[in-house]
Amino acid sequence: MTAFVALLRGINLGKRQLKMDELKRIAQEIGLDSPKTYIASGNLLFASDKSEKALKGALEKALSQHMGAEVAVMMRTAKEMEAVAKTNPFADEPGNKVVAIFLDEAPPGSAADQAKNLAGERIRVGKREVYVHYPNGQGPSKLAIPAAAKGTARNMNTVAKLAEMAGELQ
Repeated sequence: MTAFVALLRGINLGKRQLKMDELKRIAQEIGLDSPKTYIASGNLLFASDKSEKALKGALEKALSQHMGAEVAVMMRTAKEMEAVAKTNPFADEPGNKVVAIFLDEAPPGSAADQAKNLAGERIRVGKREVYVHYPNGQGPSKLAIPAAAKGTARNMNTVAKLAEMAGELQ
């Protein structure tokens, strides 16, 4: 059994509302072991012996049917989530001012160079993530990173908590 973290994109923003108890129920219905949620931004932790690709497909299908719209899911194992937390290139900055943007594939090395509307933000490319330090917070930023447009971001405080919780599922 492997512990996984599923990060849902665009949940609980505007009209795309999904209660976390509904997310947990959906996870149980598709056979995921020990499903847990963390905060209301679409973070699901569970264990499974299936492949990441199979789990991603099953979750996206079930969520899309439930929501009536496509829901993208980024998957990480507990070990991968721990690595994202440990390799944070901006670890000396407050966790709420640094995000990891999770992607399905490795971002191009040029992702930072393609960024638009930089206003003091710093960007570093990871394995399947793009790290961003927002010195003035994410809210006022106009930063656009085309290579990360289909990803989903979590601040480093959340990443650290998800890594800890996923580690407990192993």
